[in-house]
Amino acid sequence: MTDRGGKETEFGARRWSFFARFSRAKAGTERAGTERANTERANTERANTEQPTIEESLPRGVQLAGAWSWRLLVIGAVLAVVVFLIIQLRLIVIPVLIAILVSALLVPLVNFLHRHRWPRWLAITLAMVSTIVVVAALVFFAVQQIRGEFPDLKKQGVASYESLRQWLSGPPFSLSDSQLNGYLAQIGKAIQEDSQALISGAVSIGSTLGHVLTGILLALFSTLFILIDGKGIWAWVVRIFPRRARSAVDGAGKTGWVTLGNFVRVQILVASIDAVGIGLGAFFLGLPLVVPIAVLVFLGSFIPVVGAVLTGVLAVVVALVYHGWLAALIMLAVVLLVQQIEGHILQPLIMGSAVKVHPLAVVLAVAAGSFLAGIPGALFAVPFAAVLNVMVHYIASGAWRATPAADAAEEDTPMWRTVPRERGGPRR
Repeated sequence: MTDRGGKETEFGARRWSFFARFSRAKAGTERAGTERANTERANTERANTEQPTIEESLPRGVQLAGAWSWRLLVIGAVLAVVVFLIIQLRLIVIPVLIAILVSALLVPLVNFLHRHRWPRWLAITLAMVSTIVVVAALVFFAVQQIRGEFPDLKKQGVASYESLRQWLSGPPFSLSDSQLNGYLAQIGKAIQEDSQALISGAVSIGSTLGHVLTGILLALFSTLFILIDGKGIWAWVVRIFPRRARSAVDGAGKTGWVTLGNFVRVQILVASIDAVGIGLGAFFLGLPLVVPIAVLVFLGSFIPVVGAVLTGVLAVVVALVYHGWLAALIMLAVVLLVQQIEGHILQPLIMGSAVKVHPLAVVLAVAAGSFLAGIPGALFAVPFAAVLNVMVHYIASGAWRATPAADAAEEDTPMWRTVPRERGGPRR
């Protein structure tokens, strides 16, 4: 028993010794593996530190500039495509924009009459007819006065030309009649050389008149339908956008429409003041064509800051032709005085509070619009800038989140009804 117990004790001791050696060997293997893994990780980190990626090698400012640059290039490309399409479709876009301006003026009148129990169709008819009558009356009086004064204007023009010849023949120019005739002959020769261009331009008058008449009809029809179903048209436009963006688009559009209405009403007031001021100056100087001058100044004043001055130059020329240099200088002083009143009083106090656009922004917008699209661009530049300003400010302020607009329901008007609907039943 003693020998057997001793053997069992010796066997147990050997077994535990074996397990101890095995555990130590396993621990050593694991420790070696851990050290090897740590060494490899350290080598990898050292290699990554020694060889950074391209993005990591660039300064933070360069990375931000690059990120902004390609996004700005994409935005600029989209805007360039939009401007190109507008220029290509200008015969449609310009009448529609004019209709929007006129509608912004007439919608408050129509709503006022409708609130006072006028039938809506009668209120729209009255607003449209009164606008057409006023515009036609201004054009009629201007044309009639031009026709009545044209013979006298021609006579005075010839006399002024002879006075100019005499002035050029004296010092400091001292041009002889042969030299003057030579210059006139060169001008005539240049005109003859360009006769093909002149003929082609004269042939295109018919097409231009056709475009003008088409534009007038398109503007009238667009104005009529905006007055009839403006809310339905806007609801359809809002539904084009994604559902999550409709609240922002709807609120921004409504604030922009209010600003556009304020701009049109205030601009009519400013244009009327400019036309009355320059017209009175021409009247007191005894100039002819007072009504055409006032009408042109009124229309030109819809181009802020520079419109009244450019159209007022006509009054200066008429004063020069009829009454000489002194009257022309007085008329020029009147035009500049009116422009100063507009720039320093009317624009900051009236226009600035209505559309919230800085005078410098007005000048830059007019210059950019005239550079891109000529007279139409100068005409629509300021209202576009004013509307865009308030729309961007509205979206950026997040005010649309507080009062989310419900999805616009489909308007039940013939203009937007594209699917037949059963009487008394749901739309199919």
